[in-house]
Amino acid sequence: MATESTDRYFGFKPLEELTDTIQRLIRTRLWAQIVIGMVLGIAVGMLLSPEGGALLSESDADVVAGWLALPGQVFLALIQMVVLPLVVASIVLGVASSGDPAQLRKMGGRVGVFFLATTAAATAIGISLALVVQPGNYLDRETVQQTLGPAQVVASAASDEVKLADLPDRIVALIPSDPARAALNQSMLQIVLFAILMGIALLAIPAVRSRPLLDLAGSLQEVSMQVVSWAMLLAPYAVFGLLAQISIKIGLQALLGLSVYVGVVIAGLVALDLLYLALVAIGARMSPARFLSATREVQLLAFSTSSSAAVMPLSIRTVQDKLGVRPSIAQFVIPVGATVNMAGTALYQVVAAVFLTQVFGVDITLGDLLLLSATTIGASIGSPSSPGAGIVILATILQSMGIPPGGVALLIGVDRILDMSRTTVNVVGDLVACVLMNRWIKPEASPPAAG
Repeated sequence: MATESTDRYFGFKPLEELTDTIQRLIRTRLWAQIVIGMVLGIAVGMLLSPEGGALLSESDADVVAGWLALPGQVFLALIQMVVLPLVVASIVLGVASSGDPAQLRKMGGRVGVFFLATTAAATAIGISLALVVQPGNYLDRETVQQTLGPAQVVASAASDEVKLADLPDRIVALIPSDPARAALNQSMLQIVLFAILMGIALLAIPAVRSRPLLDLAGSLQEVSMQVVSWAMLLAPYAVFGLLAQISIKIGLQALLGLSVYVGVVIAGLVALDLLYLALVAIGARMSPARFLSATREVQLLAFSTSSSAAVMPLSIRTVQDKLGVRPSIAQFVIPVGATVNMAGTALYQVVAAVFLTQVFGVDITLGDLLLLSATTIGASIGSPSSPGAGIVILATILQSMGIPPGGVALLIGVDRILDMSRTTVNVVGDLVACVLMNRWIKPEASPPAAG
């Protein structure tokens, strides 16, 4: 029951103008400013670090780092402010514009399997690289443990085992009985389910009654995108300030000590990216060069914002206009993927967990690795698609492995660089899913004309 109201939003002129503005910024000067900001941020940070140029004392360096990071903090706050309304509005519009409930069910099942399979592959890649390279052996374990504390003794996992009798309650808990509380707690899986149900309900009622809410969702999406376009003006200064703060606080020695860990994560993300490109070539019969050329602006925006949700409108328009994906698929897969598909984040989390077990001397078995993979996959699904969410999820995973809370502090210094990288890979996964679903799910045939 697709309506004119549902079809007009992603062709709605003000929204097109906003995405045009962002694309124009990226093409003309934004990408160069971001690269310059990264280089200058690291250079200034090293110069002002007490361990580097020694121009400032440690206390003064902390004050300067805080002020340098101010544009970055404002940038992140603006992005986080619009994540929830942008996700809800985009999913509602995407579901309501699909037009066919049967096709929606088929698409939802295949997209879910794709996201689970690629996330599982990402964890396998991350664990394999971390075990082969062993980045934890490149740090001074004794110094780290003296500073952050020794590993903790973890109780048997059996005490935390989910009982079969508890499963019905956990399933019911996925339904947001209080959407306001779910939004307050950023329970993204509940929010996604709420938005999907609202979209299906709007699809089921007459167009004349659904149009006001769809108009509201379209306006909400447009307002959110306007805030994103304003935030993008701060992107170069944000990258400069955040990287300068990182370099000032951790210093050159710590940065070099963690460089092997950073290299392993980035190598894993590159391997995952190559897997995505292979799926594009084999599953969608599309040239990887064409795919990369069409999506380079989206990837740069994802890299600079560190938010899958912030790039949703631009992602939808890119796959529709440049890759020929049908609107009903693009407007469903992209919003759902932005909140459910976190394969790059899952890869980062397993590498970080194995890295810290090596640093703190925690022995892990094959069973521990399988449990780590399952926990990471479950934790990454529906996690907030805002900057910095991955480090929060990682902290909860590490507690179950006996890593002291201070272990996360060891990673925070380089997390911004990795957050930008893994978000880009997450967005690539969403774009690949769109291309594959567009080929695998054929459009419903129109009924024959009467007479």
